[in-house]
Amino acid sequence: MKKRTLMTTLMVAALLCGGAVVPAVQAHADTTTQASSSSSSTTSTTHTISKSYVVYGAGAPESAYSTLNSTMGVDSSFEKLTATASDYEKYIGNGTTTNAAMISSVAIAPSDPGSGVRVNIKKYDGESNITQVTAQQYAMVAQMAGVTDVTIVVTANRAVSGESALTGVYKALAADGQNLDSQNTSAANQVLDATQGAINENSGDSSYPGKLMAAVGNVSKQVAQDKQDGQTDDSARIQAILTKALENQGIASKTSSSAQTTIVNALITFRDSPISGSKTYVNNVTNTINNVKNSTGDLMNKSKNWANSEAAKTAVKDAQNWFQKLIAWIQNLFN
Repeated sequence: MKKRTLMTTLMVAALLCGGAVVPAVQAHADTTTQASSSSSSTTSTTHTISKSYVVYGAGAPESAYSTLNSTMGVDSSFEKLTATASDYEKYIGNGTTTNAAMISSVAIAPSDPGSGVRVNIKKYDGESNITQVTAQQYAMVAQMAGVTDVTIVVTANRAVSGESALTGVYKALAADGQNLDSQNTSAANQVLDATQGAINENSGDSSYPGKLMAAVGNVSKQVAQDKQDGQTDDSARIQAILTKALENQGIASKTSSSAQTTIVNALITFRDSPISGSKTYVNNVTNTINNVKNSTGDLMNKSKNWANSEAAKTAVKDAQNWFQKLIAWIQNLFN
């Protein structure tokens, strides 16, 4: 009798959860580093984070922090860090800079497993101060560097191109104990530089960055799959894959041959990086491709709350308490 009662309870609860009774609140459990199935070292695997961080550019004055927090939706649950010139040299490594030039600030929070990378670029005090790098570039480049299943918000208190914002992302991962392989981040940063020319050439088309980065993501996916199958793609093969990917996105004619050559060269660097040997990369990049391919503009994630903000955690707790009360009520029916 007890077994039948328990089975009935579970069936009723399952039916209610599948309907419109239980609030649509997603639980966000801590996630761990995904180990690579390849022979490469563990530093080449894909990583996520366990909690939220906000990383202010060292050149952003403390007087702007309050507005930066409000702009990015940062609350007291976010651990606070600062991205410095030395961080830029460590994680980006394409020249020197100064603390004063580190203007961009980022907030990063864990998202659902399998969600890939989503990026929002937010206006600061009504101004679009990230003037060059797009949300779609940030998302795909972060994925290629080894970041996944996160939501990132980027802003700046004054107009900047935006290249240094990834420094904050990489620093947050390191603070969380997830050190990214420098060869992976270097290859990803080259992809950021390589795609900028094509995006600048199509600045009047808001859908172009998403289509381009989806194409680049698909090429990286195929190159990684080929590598894991024992085939090292040469530049001609990568060019052919890129051409097809651009055609599939309907932007082959909009992407100049010189821009394509630059992108191919960057993808060769990706091919030679450790992350391309990780089987988890193929699955993870697919999620981010899906995020970027149909996105336009600066907002890729339009959910109201951060994944693990205080408001979201309260909603999850309330839903769990409600569900426990529901189970208790159903069980009482059979007592």
